[in-house]
Amino acid sequence: MKKTFAAVAAVAALMSTVAPVQARDNKLTFPIAGAMSENEAKGRLGDDVQFFFGDQKPAGKVQETLGSDKTSQKTNSVGKSPQTACNWAFLSAMLQLKKRANALGADAIVNIQSNYNNQPLSSATDYECHDGAIMTGVALKADFVRLQKKK
Repeated sequence: MKKTFAAVAAVAALMSTVAPVQARDNKLTFPIAGAMSENEAKGRLGDDVQFFFGDQKPAGKVQETLGSDKTSQKTNSVGKSPQTACNWAFLSAMLQLKKRANALGADAIVNIQSNYNNQPLSSATDYECHDGAIMTGVALKADFVRLQKKK
């Protein structure tokens, strides 16, 4: 019992000498175009679903709205630049939105917005990313639609 108490006291004394560590959580924004030009994003996303960010509108009329969804994707940021890690997380989030669109039978995803911690940021040109010491994350929300076919 005395050894256990002594060990706990020693650990407590040691812990009191350690300075508190702050977790890194840098809020960053990066260009969507840059993320779409890396990691074979365009090829991996294919061309069966169209993507519209912020207030961008599709050329055709929306025939049917099929639902809304959101995704939050993370990637390991160790050894990566913030932009590299953010672009990976962005692509992962986009792939999740595409997977949902395919499941719903949507041919377009509109109103794509950043949505980290449920705080929307709508932009046609940039996305929000949170970069930490170990993990980097991107959260997106969007609406899934079927466009009228051109005659």
